[in-house]
Amino acid sequence: MFDRILYYADFPARTAMAAIFLLSGISKIGAFEATQGYMEAFGVPDILLSPTIVFEILAGIALLLGFGVRQAAFLLAGFSIIAALIFHRDFGDQIQQIMFLKNVAIAGGLLLLARNGSPSLSLERVLPGRREAAQ
Repeated sequence: MFDRILYYADFPARTAMAAIFLLSGISKIGAFEATQGYMEAFGVPDILLSPTIVFEILAGIALLLGFGVRQAAFLLAGFSIIAALIFHRDFGDQIQQIMFLKNVAIAGGLLLLARNGSPSLSLERVLPGRREAAQ
């Protein structure tokens, strides 16, 4: 019984992870100039904002739909670690320390998705030729 429940656990996991990145990408659109200023304050060129938005939204959609999950999850895990190292490395500030650890935990979950793929309730399961990629 427990194995059957776990078989379907990837869908809520993917949905939760996708929500983080989809909402983050969309909120960056709504606060474009403020986000540019925030990035520049940490030495990140503002020209990277648009590609970041596109990446977060597309990778989030990939997780949600269950298509290219392993690749998207792996790339998002790296993105989360890089973001933690750039934006949340002030361990003297407890909030920043928590944000750093949150990003590391998200990366850990994403690496599990990258390893396990999307065995259930995903486009990879229903599209011809993609079943092997999902398993």
